[in-house]
Amino acid sequence: MQRLPTKDDGPSRLGKAMLFAAWIVGVVLLATLFQNYLSHKRNPNQDLALQAGPGGAPQVVLQQNRSGHYVATGSINGEEVVFMLDTGATTVSLPLELARQLGLRLQPGGMSKTANGLVRTWTTRLDRVSLGGLSARNLRATVLPNFPGDQVLLGMDFLRRFELIQRGGELTIRLPR
Repeated sequence: MQRLPTKDDGPSRLGKAMLFAAWIVGVVLLATLFQNYLSHKRNPNQDLALQAGPGGAPQVVLQQNRSGHYVATGSINGEEVVFMLDTGATTVSLPLELARQLGLRLQPGGMSKTANGLVRTWTTRLDRVSLGGLSARNLRATVLPNFPGDQVLLGMDFLRRFELIQRGGELTIRLPR
């Protein structure tokens, strides 16, 4: 004769708690993996390294992101930042909040014409800007108060010191021959 199930036949409280915890861990793991995937799509150049180019010249090769921009992790004064290369920008340009986080000394800069219209700016000096091992010292930078996010525009003050070669979704930056 079969007996009917009782409350003791179901999962225990400990079993229920462990099942719930497993679900939470699974959701957190999936969210983390998805965030890493999106981050890599936005910035496919997070771990740059110098390579030997023609004649042994040091170079860095960047991949375009899904929007067609060259975004890469680099540093300002030894602090990690995310650059977007901008050949239309004269100087390195960064948001005011990031400039404060980096402890940069700001001087009045005047007014600049941007895509958002005229804005008051500040200027500063960057001791060292590095991108994958290629560096420049003592660069002038523009600090914009209403520049959103924490991305830095890497302008021509830095880029003109190097040879730029763009082919098939890649940008090679190397010391001039």
